[in-house]
Amino acid sequence: MSSPSVTPATPRSFEALRHPGYRAFFLSLASAMMADSIEHVISYWVIFNKFKSPALGGFAIIAHWLPYLTLSVHAGALGDRFDPRRIIQLGMLLFMSVSIAWGVLFVTDTLQMWHACVLLLLHGMAGVLWGPPSQLLLHDIVEPHQLQSAVRLNATSRQLGLLLGPALGGLILLVLGPSNGILFNALLYLPTILWLWRAPYGPRFRRGQPAPVRPIRGASDVLSTVREVLQHRVIAAMTLLAGAASLLIGNAYGAQMPGFAADLGHGAADFTYSMLLGADAAGALTAGIILEGRGLLPPDPRTALRLAILWCCMLIGFAFAPVYQLALVLLFVAGFVELSFNSMAQTLVQLHAPAPIRGRVIGVYAMSALGLRTFSGVTIGLIGSWLGIHWSLALSAAVLLVVLSLLLAFADGRRAAGTPA
Repeated sequence: MSSPSVTPATPRSFEALRHPGYRAFFLSLASAMMADSIEHVISYWVIFNKFKSPALGGFAIIAHWLPYLTLSVHAGALGDRFDPRRIIQLGMLLFMSVSIAWGVLFVTDTLQMWHACVLLLLHGMAGVLWGPPSQLLLHDIVEPHQLQSAVRLNATSRQLGLLLGPALGGLILLVLGPSNGILFNALLYLPTILWLWRAPYGPRFRRGQPAPVRPIRGASDVLSTVREVLQHRVIAAMTLLAGAASLLIGNAYGAQMPGFAADLGHGAADFTYSMLLGADAAGALTAGIILEGRGLLPPDPRTALRLAILWCCMLIGFAFAPVYQLALVLLFVAGFVELSFNSMAQTLVQLHAPAPIRGRVIGVYAMSALGLRTFSGVTIGLIGSWLGIHWSLALSAAVLLVVLSLLLAFADGRRAAGTPA
């Protein structure tokens, strides 16, 4: 299958931002992403100080990603079946409800561990209601040649939230305290809810005959959609790329950063440790700005695979970096190429997804790219407790590198044979 054209003859910088509808969508999305990150900062700080439970900290990671694994396809199916704007609004309302519930429990000092577990799970479910439908809505907002720019800018705004969210969350925590801070944070979800209320996008505004929509059939929907994904080589390859990266590495090495920092001689909770934590996100943010500013890297499956292979090499180098400065550079480059290949893979999936089941296909991709992060703590964390975190990260990256190299060799072989990749 050949890739459809997604860029004009002369790529323009920040293509999607030239669309007024996407500019409003981008700003509302950035506000929601910031609120998501700030809520993590405040709620994690409170539950850590109240319960001092490493198990609850581990559950927080599982609760964040498990809903993506189990519910992403259903969220995408809801976006196919109903107006994706309303599904996103439900996600925002659930986010707000969770923040308000945290605030009430903080104010009354009645927080118990089971409360925290329930709210962490609900927060993860809100993220699923937000994720696939928001990607589906992009097809109603921007033109096809603007889609990669929109996907890449969405990913960039996420990295901006990851960079600025902790800083703003810490400031809010300091100025307002945890109770007032988390209640104030609930208001940051309002811009998305209000903009989507009257935004002229979605099924009602589509030109031409609407595509037939399949009913939502529960678990059988997941299996049937996976089977359909396997019939489309580009979608299957990019979903496999995202899933393998998520399963074997994901973002689990971030949780091990204190250990890496200590081995590099910067284990204290100071600015040098913060730089190590932020280097990956800073690289991703830089990638979004540079690639969008220059209109670089049009979507291509082989390019995505090569960038993912480079990401593996950077992480192997970081795992054994002997000095702090080299570790910073390698993490920065890793973040740069990670955003590049992830946004490219997602763009290819969305471009090739059949319109009647586009939401479901995006859901399968989210299930693979985000849901499988539920288990990345095993590959990096549990194995790291046996072999050490340096070897566990390096071995995970090496296994992924072999998988991607085989996939790239297969794609190149089909290209040499004249068969579409």
